[in-house]
Amino acid sequence: MDNSLSLFKLDGKRALITGSSQGIGLSLAKALAGAGAQIILNGRDPQKLKSAAKQLAGTGAEVYQLPFDVTDYQQSKASIDKFESRTGSIDILVNNAGMQHRTALEDFEPGIFETLMQTNVSSIFNVGQAVARHMIKRRQGKIINIASVQTALARPGIAPYTASKGAVANLTKGMTTDWARFGLQINAIAPGYFDTPLNEALVNNAQFSDWLCKRTPTGRWGKLEELSGACIFLASDASSFVNGHILYVDGGITACL
Repeated sequence: MDNSLSLFKLDGKRALITGSSQGIGLSLAKALAGAGAQIILNGRDPQKLKSAAKQLAGTGAEVYQLPFDVTDYQQSKASIDKFESRTGSIDILVNNAGMQHRTALEDFEPGIFETLMQTNVSSIFNVGQAVARHMIKRRQGKIINIASVQTALARPGIAPYTASKGAVANLTKGMTTDWARFGLQINAIAPGYFDTPLNEALVNNAQFSDWLCKRTPTGRWGKLEELSGACIFLASDASSFVNGHILYVDGGITACL
C-alpha cells in the first residue's frame, strides 16, 4: 500500500528559521520539529533565543541556536558558513524575520523605511544567498519566504510594509528562476491576519478586530498552528514540483471584496 503521508516526513532534515524566538517563527519551528526535522533557531536576542530553544527542546526536538543579525550580510554569511562547516547541512530555510511600523506615509521617517526594508527584504537576500550556495552544491534544498496578505493588498498606514512584502513575492520568483535548475524549491507563505506579537496592537483594537472578522470570509483571526500544514508541505518532498508559488493562508480575505 502506498503511504502518501511519508512524503511529508522531515526526518534527517535540518531547518533554519530566522526570527524564531517568538511568534510565527517559533510556531513554524515547532511544526517542522513535529514532522521530524532538527531545528536551528535564529534571533538577535541571545536570552530570548535561549528561552525558545529550551521550550522547543522540552518537546523532544533536537535544537541548535544560531544568533546573528539577518540584516547584516557579512554576519549572516559567516554564521551560516561556519554552521555548515562545523555542524552540517541546512536542508530547509524559512526566511521569517520581519518587522512592522504603522505610520501615515506622508509622515514615515526615511530611517525607519530603510530599517524596515533591510529587515523584511534584504534579510531574505542575505540569508537566502548564503544558504543557497551550499544547497546548490548539494543539488537540493527548500527555501520558504514569509510574505503576507499585504503582498496582494494594501491598508492605510503601512505602505512601506506593503512594498516590502510585494518585494518578497517577486524575490521568491527570482530565486526560483535562478536556482530551480539546481534542484532547489523556493516558495512563499503569505499569512493573513494572525494573532501574533507583531499584530498585538490590532488584536487589542476592538474596532479593528470587528472590521477584520466581517471582512474575512472565515470570520476570525488566524491561529498560529494553522500555518503549520503549509510550512510542512513546502518543506517536504510533497512539494517537489512546486516552485515560485505564493501560498496565501488568509481565511479567504484575498478571494473577495
